[in-house]
Amino acid sequence: MWLKQLSVFNFKNYTESSLEFLPQINAFAGANGTGKTNLLDAIHYLALCKSYFNPIDSQHIKKGFDWFIVQGEFERDQVPDVISCSLKRNQKKQFKRNKKDYQRLADHIGLFPLVMISPNDTVIVTEGSEERRKFMDNVISQTDNHYLDILIQYNKILLQRNILLKQVREKGVLDLGVLEVLNLQLTEVGERIFERRKQFMDEFLPEFERYYAFLTEGAEKVSLVYESPLMKTDFETLLRSSLEKDRVLERTSQGIHKDDLLFTIHEEMPLKKFGSQGQQKSFLIALKLAQYSFLRNKKKDKPLLLLDDIFDKLDDRRTKKLMQLVSEDEFGQIFITDTDAGRIKDIFDEIAQPIRIFEVKGGAINV
Repeated sequence: MWLKQLSVFNFKNYTESSLEFLPQINAFAGANGTGKTNLLDAIHYLALCKSYFNPIDSQHIKKGFDWFIVQGEFERDQVPDVISCSLKRNQKKQFKRNKKDYQRLADHIGLFPLVMISPNDTVIVTEGSEERRKFMDNVISQTDNHYLDILIQYNKILLQRNILLKQVREKGVLDLGVLEVLNLQLTEVGERIFERRKQFMDEFLPEFERYYAFLTEGAEKVSLVYESPLMKTDFETLLRSSLEKDRVLERTSQGIHKDDLLFTIHEEMPLKKFGSQGQQKSFLIALKLAQYSFLRNKKKDKPLLLLDDIFDKLDDRRTKKLMQLVSEDEFGQIFITDTDAGRIKDIFDEIAQPIRIFEVKGGAINV
């Protein structure tokens, strides 16, 4: 599976551009702020129905215009698929496959698997557990389109339970009958999510360890551990034992919405505090390469790999190792951004890989 062609209209800083790609490696080169990353984000839209960076669709319409369109032609086994995403200001986003509207965007997720590695990924290490849960959920969702439905269902029940807990202060009494129903619903859905996440981590972890060892040549020991309250006891027991605390807090304090991934280095030291920028970068790249491997194995297809400013904070040796790795047969089509076209050309000339370089200057593109 690969992306043959991309067209953007009134998208971010582009008025109109159309590009033809190689099935191997394509690069966008230019100074910071010229729009290189916007092209990667357009590809992300086509694969996953949304921006990688900003969830507010209307903010991607170019200033002075009222709509945008992103369109691309994918090819799989010589069969074309034309995907388009369009948005008019103050209207609902439209997503089409071969000119036919999707009834649910969730039905598109996973058809064209994609992995993006970006400087923004540092939030997975530096921010709260929500970012790490989001990482897990995004990977699983590309291989299981029912998983998104279960997550949405869980969050709706969780919201209802939290509203019920907040009402205690106003009414002075907790409706235990309604609480019991919500507990049963939350338990059923939550345990399904927990089992799916646990299964994912069992398959994901060996791939992560393999890629981290490759990138660092085994220079340091790191660990990645899935942590959930459900590891120690069942969900129903958790909800019952935490009821008094929940009444005080007016929210549900236990559940799979508290799951986390623990990242450590140097004998169980937190990566966030004790890992250098280079070590954190290697950790994140290994995470994303493991994501790629997981998706490839599940989908029996090679995902698109998008590398945004990947050379930042990586030394030349690790950069060359990474480029050699992603140029091998286990990887498919690759898109790269960098400020230096010459550096990209030299790297791929040295490892004898075909590449098409697009020079980006303020919304204009030259091949």
